[in-house]
Amino acid sequence: MALSSIERHAAATLLIVDDDRSARDGLRSIFETAGHKTITVSDAPGALRLLREQSCDLVMLDVELPEVDGLALCRLVRAQPSFKQLPLVVFSANDSEGLKVQAFTAGADDYIVKPSTPGELLSRINSHLGIAQRESDLRGSNRELSFLADLGRGLLRTLYPEQVARQVAGALFEGTNAAQTACAIRNNGKGLAVCVFDREGSAGSSALINQKRLEKWLASARADSSLRLTNRKDFMFRNAEHKIEYVVPIGLGEKNSGALVVAFAEASDCSESEYRLIDAAVQQAALAAQISRLYLKARESAATLAEEVDRRTAEAEMQQRFTEAIIDTLPLSLYAIDREYRIVAWNRNRELGELGLPRGFVLGKNIFEVLTKQNRELLEREFGRVFATGEIHRVEQETVTNEGDSNHWLISKIPMRAGETKRVTHVITVGENITVRVKAHRAVARAEKLAAVGRLAAGVVHEINNPLATIAACAESLEKRIQEGAFGNSPDADDLREYLGLIRDEAFRCKSITNGLLDFSRLRAGQRVPVDMTEVIKGTARLVTHQQRGDNIRIDIEAEDNLPVVLGDAGQLQQAVVALATNAIDAMPDGGTLTLRATHSGSRVLVQVKDTGIGISPENMTKIFDPFFTTKDVGRGTGLGLAVCYGILSDHGGRLDVRSNVAVGTTFTITLPVATE
Repeated sequence: MALSSIERHAAATLLIVDDDRSARDGLRSIFETAGHKTITVSDAPGALRLLREQSCDLVMLDVELPEVDGLALCRLVRAQPSFKQLPLVVFSANDSEGLKVQAFTAGADDYIVKPSTPGELLSRINSHLGIAQRESDLRGSNRELSFLADLGRGLLRTLYPEQVARQVAGALFEGTNAAQTACAIRNNGKGLAVCVFDREGSAGSSALINQKRLEKWLASARADSSLRLTNRKDFMFRNAEHKIEYVVPIGLGEKNSGALVVAFAEASDCSESEYRLIDAAVQQAALAAQISRLYLKARESAATLAEEVDRRTAEAEMQQRFTEAIIDTLPLSLYAIDREYRIVAWNRNRELGELGLPRGFVLGKNIFEVLTKQNRELLEREFGRVFATGEIHRVEQETVTNEGDSNHWLISKIPMRAGETKRVTHVITVGENITVRVKAHRAVARAEKLAAVGRLAAGVVHEINNPLATIAACAESLEKRIQEGAFGNSPDADDLREYLGLIRDEAFRCKSITNGLLDFSRLRAGQRVPVDMTEVIKGTARLVTHQQRGDNIRIDIEAEDNLPVVLGDAGQLQQAVVALATNAIDAMPDGGTLTLRATHSGSRVLVQVKDTGIGISPENMTKIFDPFFTTKDVGRGTGLGLAVCYGILSDHGGRLDVRSNVAVGTTFTITLPVATE
């Protein structure tokens, strides 16, 4: 147990620890004759047990004890926070200086050598008890001063009765041994402002306190002084789990401003020190309540003005929030700078995305410290032009994400004028993502281009194929005559054979180009049947494996279980996937991994053809679907493969997308609608 307070008791409780019974009896006789109460025990475990069970004011112990000696007992006692201030006096027959040093090191407050006269014992014991008493008084005073200082600082910030009640009730609950505290302050004709604190924290004003009984007591003559309640029927708190209540009126002058109700679980918890804290808190609460009352009267005298100010302030704040909500809701990236190039506005869309930055992080910073990835000279020149001319500046930009996706932006820098001079004070930068629009325009242009190629092919391809067939037939005929010896041993026969071979090969290459052109002019309305894209990618893997294109190529197939089927021409879909896989292999001249993946998302089936090859440069991304565009060497590609794939998938109601990073790889994604029942 902690050191007990002896401020209301003349006698003290002493614990004597000695294995010699005669020594214990002798000490007991001396101390009890002097009016002290003694408890004796013969060993250290028993002493520790007694200290936990009851309160003691001083421990007198011998060094020589069974099992655990007196020095170890000192260390054990001092190790417990509740016994830090408990006086420990060693009473031993050993007068060794080393043992004394050890005793003081272990935490003893004094060392008395046996035998000793009763007068010396009582004098030294009373001296330690007096020191402990003064320390206890000093701690109590410090506790009261600290409590009052904290409460005073808290009340300095209170203006309303509810705040005063909460501050006082909370401070008392934290600073005393109370089980519950309640503070009630009159609220200028609006009843009592009540706040209750218990183990759960702040509780409702009407939940735990009987306000009617409290009001009745405040209106009675008994409210002139404090009230100590022990009868549960008279308690102000509705719950009756405690045993005592201390009720004190709050007021300056004759009229009470409220009351303070403090409940203690046990009567022993309500000491004189607790009474002093409560009485001091009441005085501060009375002053704070008076200040609150004066403040409320002054506030009521200016109520009309205050309400008008509050109304206009609320309207302004609402308008500001509404304007900010509009700006944040716009599908635009927006920020504004002043003439010092400091950021003064930064909307929600600027916080999102790959390069998004929090608004709180950028506001007030220089724009060039934030947009570090943009060309500072170009950015400064654009801002300077808008500040100088007051004209809107627009420019289109294209960015590429880390995943290889391209985004297109329309950046507008708009001047903002203020004052009578109409001087440009700010520049608002608005970024609109026009990726969908650009892709749609390109898709329309690509479709028109493919349609034009188709119309051209329909008109001229047969006319070109006939002469090509004649040229190839004539070249083969002449080659046959050379083989039959029609030209004898002429030295020009070998040159003629070489030239004829070139004519034939080029004629057949031209024919392959015209056959590709025919794909644009033919109608692709073949029989549409349910197609399993898992089987399509497996068939593609077998075909490209048999073609033996490329070295060190590993083909991975990934397909979801129970993949939905699509409705289409199996041959044409196979042709599209094979063309993409062939291009992927050609993009990995040094080997790599070709991944064919089939998944589904909602009502769409996705087929991905992914390689780990050289990738596609950003400047070529917009051209890859154009007819006759190719990055392959002459003779290795016609530039029609991707255009044909695009046409096939468009006819099937799908689309073809591409992502690519140079030196990392390319992924083509086919998206097809799931076949409905």
